[in-house]
Amino acid sequence: MKIYTKGGDKGRTGIFGGERVDKDDIRIEANGCLDELNSTIGVVRSLLPENHEWHSFLFTIQVELMVAMSEVATPSALRDKNPNKIKEDMDLYCEKEIDRITAAISESEYFILPGGTQVSAHCQLARTVARRAERRLWTLHKQDPLPETVLRFVNRLSDLFFTMARYDMYVNGSAEERWKLFLYKR
Repeated sequence: MKIYTKGGDKGRTGIFGGERVDKDDIRIEANGCLDELNSTIGVVRSLLPENHEWHSFLFTIQVELMVAMSEVATPSALRDKNPNKIKEDMDLYCEKEIDRITAAISESEYFILPGGTQVSAHCQLARTVARRAERRLWTLHKQDPLPETVLRFVNRLSDLFFTMARYDMYVNGSAEERWKLFLYKR
């Protein structure tokens, strides 16, 4: 089978169930953001040493993002026909790692300027892509309800990658560049 199908040459693409939609349809836009997030996580993993503690964890995140993309590509009326279902506790899986990392570095009270180490900078990029994906998912959710598990998972990912960015700076002895105190912590 060839990688190119020419099916999208006229600005349409297929979704689960065989329907064809415009390439700028909100469902495709939301999935594109999740795909970009998954690729960004792949970059983070490529920057980590082979034996780094995050490899297995991030692999699981990437696999579940693929499952989430399958669910997002499926209209709610056909969701029971899609065998792919995100694990119910992926939000808790992320929270557990956030809590573990935060215990080592303390909770942040500041907005942090993205940058520092390459891993930290790419974790910050993953955070922003996760936020964009979340916005697109909520737009789609208003039109065609998505599984709550997908929405919770993507919401936790931005917090996770913010925390991971901070942790990488901490373990590498790099100082965070702080901007301002969080307003709610003043």
